[in-house]
Amino acid sequence: MKKIITSAIAVVSAATVTGLSAFAVKKYSADNLKSLSSALLGESEITSEHDVDEDGTVDVFDLVAMRRTFAGTGEFSEQTIEASEKNIRYIGRNIYDKDNIAWLVQSGSAVEFNVTGKSAEITINGDGFTESDEKYRPRYAVIVDGEIILDELLDVKEKTVELFSGSASRTAVVKVIHLSEANNGAVGVSSLKVNSDSPVPVSPTAKKDLKIEFIGDSITCAYGVEGKDQYENFKTSTENFMKSYAYLTAQQLDADYSAVCYSGHGIVSGYSQNGDIETESLVPDYYDYVGKLGNYKVPWNFDSYQPDVIVINLGTNDNTYASKDYETRGLEYAEKYTEFLEHIHEMNPDAYIICTVGTMGCTEMYPYIETAVDNFKKSSKYDRIMSYQSATHTQADGLGSDWHPSLKTQQNSAYVLADKICQALGMESDQIGIDVASESVYSTVSEDGAMVSDYFSDWDRSYHITTVTGGKDISSIQSFVKGIGLKKDGKYHLSFQIETSEGSEIPFEIRDSKTGEVIFKDVFTGTGTKSLYEKDITSTLTGDAEIVFSMGGKDSSRLSLYELKMVKFG
Repeated sequence: MKKIITSAIAVVSAATVTGLSAFAVKKYSADNLKSLSSALLGESEITSEHDVDEDGTVDVFDLVAMRRTFAGTGEFSEQTIEASEKNIRYIGRNIYDKDNIAWLVQSGSAVEFNVTGKSAEITINGDGFTESDEKYRPRYAVIVDGEIILDELLDVKEKTVELFSGSASRTAVVKVIHLSEANNGAVGVSSLKVNSDSPVPVSPTAKKDLKIEFIGDSITCAYGVEGKDQYENFKTSTENFMKSYAYLTAQQLDADYSAVCYSGHGIVSGYSQNGDIETESLVPDYYDYVGKLGNYKVPWNFDSYQPDVIVINLGTNDNTYASKDYETRGLEYAEKYTEFLEHIHEMNPDAYIICTVGTMGCTEMYPYIETAVDNFKKSSKYDRIMSYQSATHTQADGLGSDWHPSLKTQQNSAYVLADKICQALGMESDQIGIDVASESVYSTVSEDGAMVSDYFSDWDRSYHITTVTGGKDISSIQSFVKGIGLKKDGKYHLSFQIETSEGSEIPFEIRDSKTGEVIFKDVFTGTGTKSLYEKDITSTLTGDAEIVFSMGGKDSSRLSLYELKMVKFG
């Protein structure tokens, strides 16, 4: 997490340095800028040379003073800048090779930088996969100041992409990102050419405070997220990591990210068509490497990226093997999962670990993840770990290629994961996209001689009330939905379906469960069939709320409540 150090005790005092420091008199470079930024973030040692403004303290004002020295000279010239980490920021698992090419290997791997000049262009490189069938070529995007200026499949070994041009100098933020996955090659960046009057025309963008690592399979890769339907087969042109729950979660939390994900891979077995174990597609076997294929299978430097949170979403492919004998193979999966957790913790000793599965079903694997987590806690004595079962995608939310998640499902998954990460790290969650009624408790209370029976179905979270005797009035029977956490001024979309007799009026209200303060009330009129109710509500309270349905005063009636949700959207 970010550490801004301003105390004289925490820094090397510059008061003992006489005259101008060596750091102050020389021309600053991108390396100097990166060194000072790293020191301010607490990632490297602070020295007296970092005190640019010579006030005895190293702080953000030194960064401002250094940046001022990068002002343009008025003399423009064409400069070629290499794509090394001293000039640009690497995101994800990348390789800078002997040919001075930065290879973006994993899903979402990227380079990002600030560039100043009248014009700028970048050289993009391709590997052997550029000669593959069009369905399997690497996909990438070039983004300038948040606008995608190029999104294509890479079909050449080298090409030049213009970033911008004009008569006046400008400063832009540029990102080149690998959208498809490591199974289908990498995208290279070898150099930038800038017409600029700045001594440092290209510099890395700032790192984020929060760092997340995602470990997964095709779901994390965003396989088929842009596919037209579930009957369309795989091709890299429909795989877009920027629409993965992983990328969307990082965006929502303003976090840096790194991904290690391969379609068809698992922990004990990769995808199996016949139920036999498939051991060539195991993520743990390749976790310690930048990539799996060819020149990309080089050791990953874990010291270069120590995440605050690691998210593991593996088990969907394992299920094709384990489903043939859960009793035996499920435990085998749990054992291998535990071993993987131990290794992940060894390589990332301070990271909070979050484990999940279920987006594409295969929820039978979740209890074995819980077993693995429990076993890991016992063996490691490390408790900064949690698990949760992801909501399974639905036909209503759409399906991508080969029955993979749609963008809507990926976004919903991101909303939930972002909230889980906030809970894990003790951060304030904005709860956007979260159904705050998803874990509510249902109950019914009767009085005045009313007789009623109720039943809650865990399978679809439906609630059914049968009235024998209704009591003296509408308040004689009240059904409660308790445990709804609201935030003051939060905007929520309330929706549910009710099935009750035609013309039957069911008044309900949302109120503070402690004080009884009512923040919303309405009346639902039955149609005789299952009918939808929807309403946008602004909360006037922070705390636990409850929804109360009143249905007394009428004998021999039935009411069924389905799919009650209260989703925060603002």
